[in-house]
Amino acid sequence: MPRQKRVLSPTQVYHVMVRGNSGRDIFLDNDDRQRLLKIIISKKRENQFILYAYCLMSNHFHLVLKECDDNISHIMKRINTTYVVYFNKKYQINGHLFQNRFKSEIVENDTYLLALVRYVHNNPLKAGLVSSLGGYQWSSYLSYVGSQNKIVNNNNVLKIFSEDLLQARYQFIDFSQKKEERYSFLEYKEQNKENKEINTYSKVKNFRDQFLKRNKLNLDLISEKRNKGFRDKLIQELRERSIYSEREIAEFLNIDRGMVYRAGRNES
Repeated sequence: MPRQKRVLSPTQVYHVMVRGNSGRDIFLDNDDRQRLLKIIISKKRENQFILYAYCLMSNHFHLVLKECDDNISHIMKRINTTYVVYFNKKYQINGHLFQNRFKSEIVENDTYLLALVRYVHNNPLKAGLVSSLGGYQWSSYLSYVGSQNKIVNNNNVLKIFSEDLLQARYQFIDFSQKKEERYSFLEYKEQNKENKEINTYSKVKNFRDQFLKRNKLNLDLISEKRNKGFRDKLIQELRERSIYSEREIAEFLNIDRGMVYRAGRNES
């Protein structure tokens, strides 16, 4: 079936979402997140696009941007390709990091843009990663409330509230805390974690220890190359049956995060 043609925005403003292949994490540590932000800065340096907002989660990220000298497809191709080269080299893997094409939706007016920026910034709060919007380091929210940030152009959004930027910041903070009731946006729908049987630290520790005992292994041996088959099987079991991310699985097994990511991908 041919791919559906991407809808072009008359305002040249888009909400973009990029997802990890098969729901896998695309950021395994904060250095990975920092690298993507550096790539974004590099790609927008020559007036190729304006970035209004962003949020980096574990297995996906959101951008709100406006085309300038380049179009959305070329912009995202350059960003994604550069990051994939970095990621695959760092973790010694091959293959697809991202799932299919990036998703995008058009932004046609200021009302929708404000609601969208609020939605993007609220992702970590909705996911239970933080208790307040200001507690998340990897979104552009802090740049809107006073912190220095060279990545986003927030004046265009703030001036929708008021030409007085100080007053606009206060209004933005108040607006960001309100519930969205009017619009729906591109959303990453994760599996319901409550249905996973291994959903506490004690359960994952017991599962790990029982698996190692049955196979006459211990944590010091699981990382050895000769035990790759056992290690991959344990990782796959934890992926399917637990609520934990690949980063957390690596910590539970005391192994490199690249080993977790490569498990089941037919790579050494």
